[in-house]
Amino acid sequence: MRYETFDSQKHDLTKVAKLVYDVDFRTFDMLFKTPESAVRCIAKDLPKRGLGDYFKVILEDDQIIGVLMVYNSRVSHRFYLKSPRLLIVDILDHFALADIEDDDLYLAEVAIDSRLRGQGIGGKVVCDVIEYAKSKGYKRVTIDADFRNHGAKRLYERLGFSQFNKKSVKIGKFERGMYNLEYKL
Repeated sequence: MRYETFDSQKHDLTKVAKLVYDVDFRTFDMLFKTPESAVRCIAKDLPKRGLGDYFKVILEDDQIIGVLMVYNSRVSHRFYLKSPRLLIVDILDHFALADIEDDDLYLAEVAIDSRLRGQGIGGKVVCDVIEYAKSKGYKRVTIDADFRNHGAKRLYERLGFSQFNKKSVKIGKFERGMYNLEYKL
């Protein structure tokens, strides 16, 4: 297994967009008529995002098996014109995701191909991020687990993360909530 910086000219946009969709499918399903329309919109948006070195594809035998987004408080996000629906996702994220402190490495997204889940790949990726954070002198790794994703929360806790906060935003009947978890280094 290896990590490679995402390149929209090289990597399969639809495959990467599907993995991004999988991370937050509940929110995307609320905003788009079909999963396919969400994936198309994400794929169209990916080349514009200016993701830099902090968005990786996870490869096995040169096949994309997952995606990983990791960054710190010093990453400046580039603003650009995007789909109003994707802008809504960003706004919801702002209210539900963990706050990033100066010495944090934030694991923003980790998604493994659905056909490969349950094989320990996600746990290995998280452990690799922890080792990387240690080697770079970070004080903690933070990650979020959706209130409805009990499996992810259990996995992170099994790996040594503990809950330090929880945040949510509610609009009508829709609620987006996250457990904010930390791994102190």
